[in-house]
Amino acid sequence: MTKRSLASWLCLGLLYSAPAATEVLTGHVVGVADGDTLTLLDGKNQQHKIRLGGIDAPEKGQAFGNVSRQHLAELAFGKKAAADCYKIDRYRRLICTVYVDGKNVGQAQLDAGLAWWYRKYANEQPPQERLTYWMAETKAYVDRIGLWQDKDPVPPLGLAED
Repeated sequence: MTKRSLASWLCLGLLYSAPAATEVLTGHVVGVADGDTLTLLDGKNQQHKIRLGGIDAPEKGQAFGNVSRQHLAELAFGKKAAADCYKIDRYRRLICTVYVDGKNVGQAQLDAGLAWWYRKYANEQPPQERLTYWMAETKAYVDRIGLWQDKDPVPPLGLAED
């Protein structure tokens, strides 16, 4: 097999390994627990606890934990949001890509250097999102933005164990 045909097969594999959205929710963000978890109130007044897919933000007691939470609140709290949900985690939270004003707030957290790209679950992301998340985290790291200002930023326990 030539290098070109191998690359073509790899690209096709990436495209067909993308997860399909199982549920799209719309509503208003009524709570922000931390830098990667929010609560969405839908049109039927039902609350949905949502974990932003593909990222892991510092916990409240960690360096940049409060800054990360505040940044997500500025991006989303009180605003209309759309959530493309594709999984439920062990804590019964929906795992979703969330958009506010057409902006992916998970990627915005990475852009601001206030979260890590959660590589362990990269295969659950569409290929284009994987690429943009990787690029956003890399740029924040290179530019020493947010948590990347620390000499040796410590990821949350779940991410550190991966």
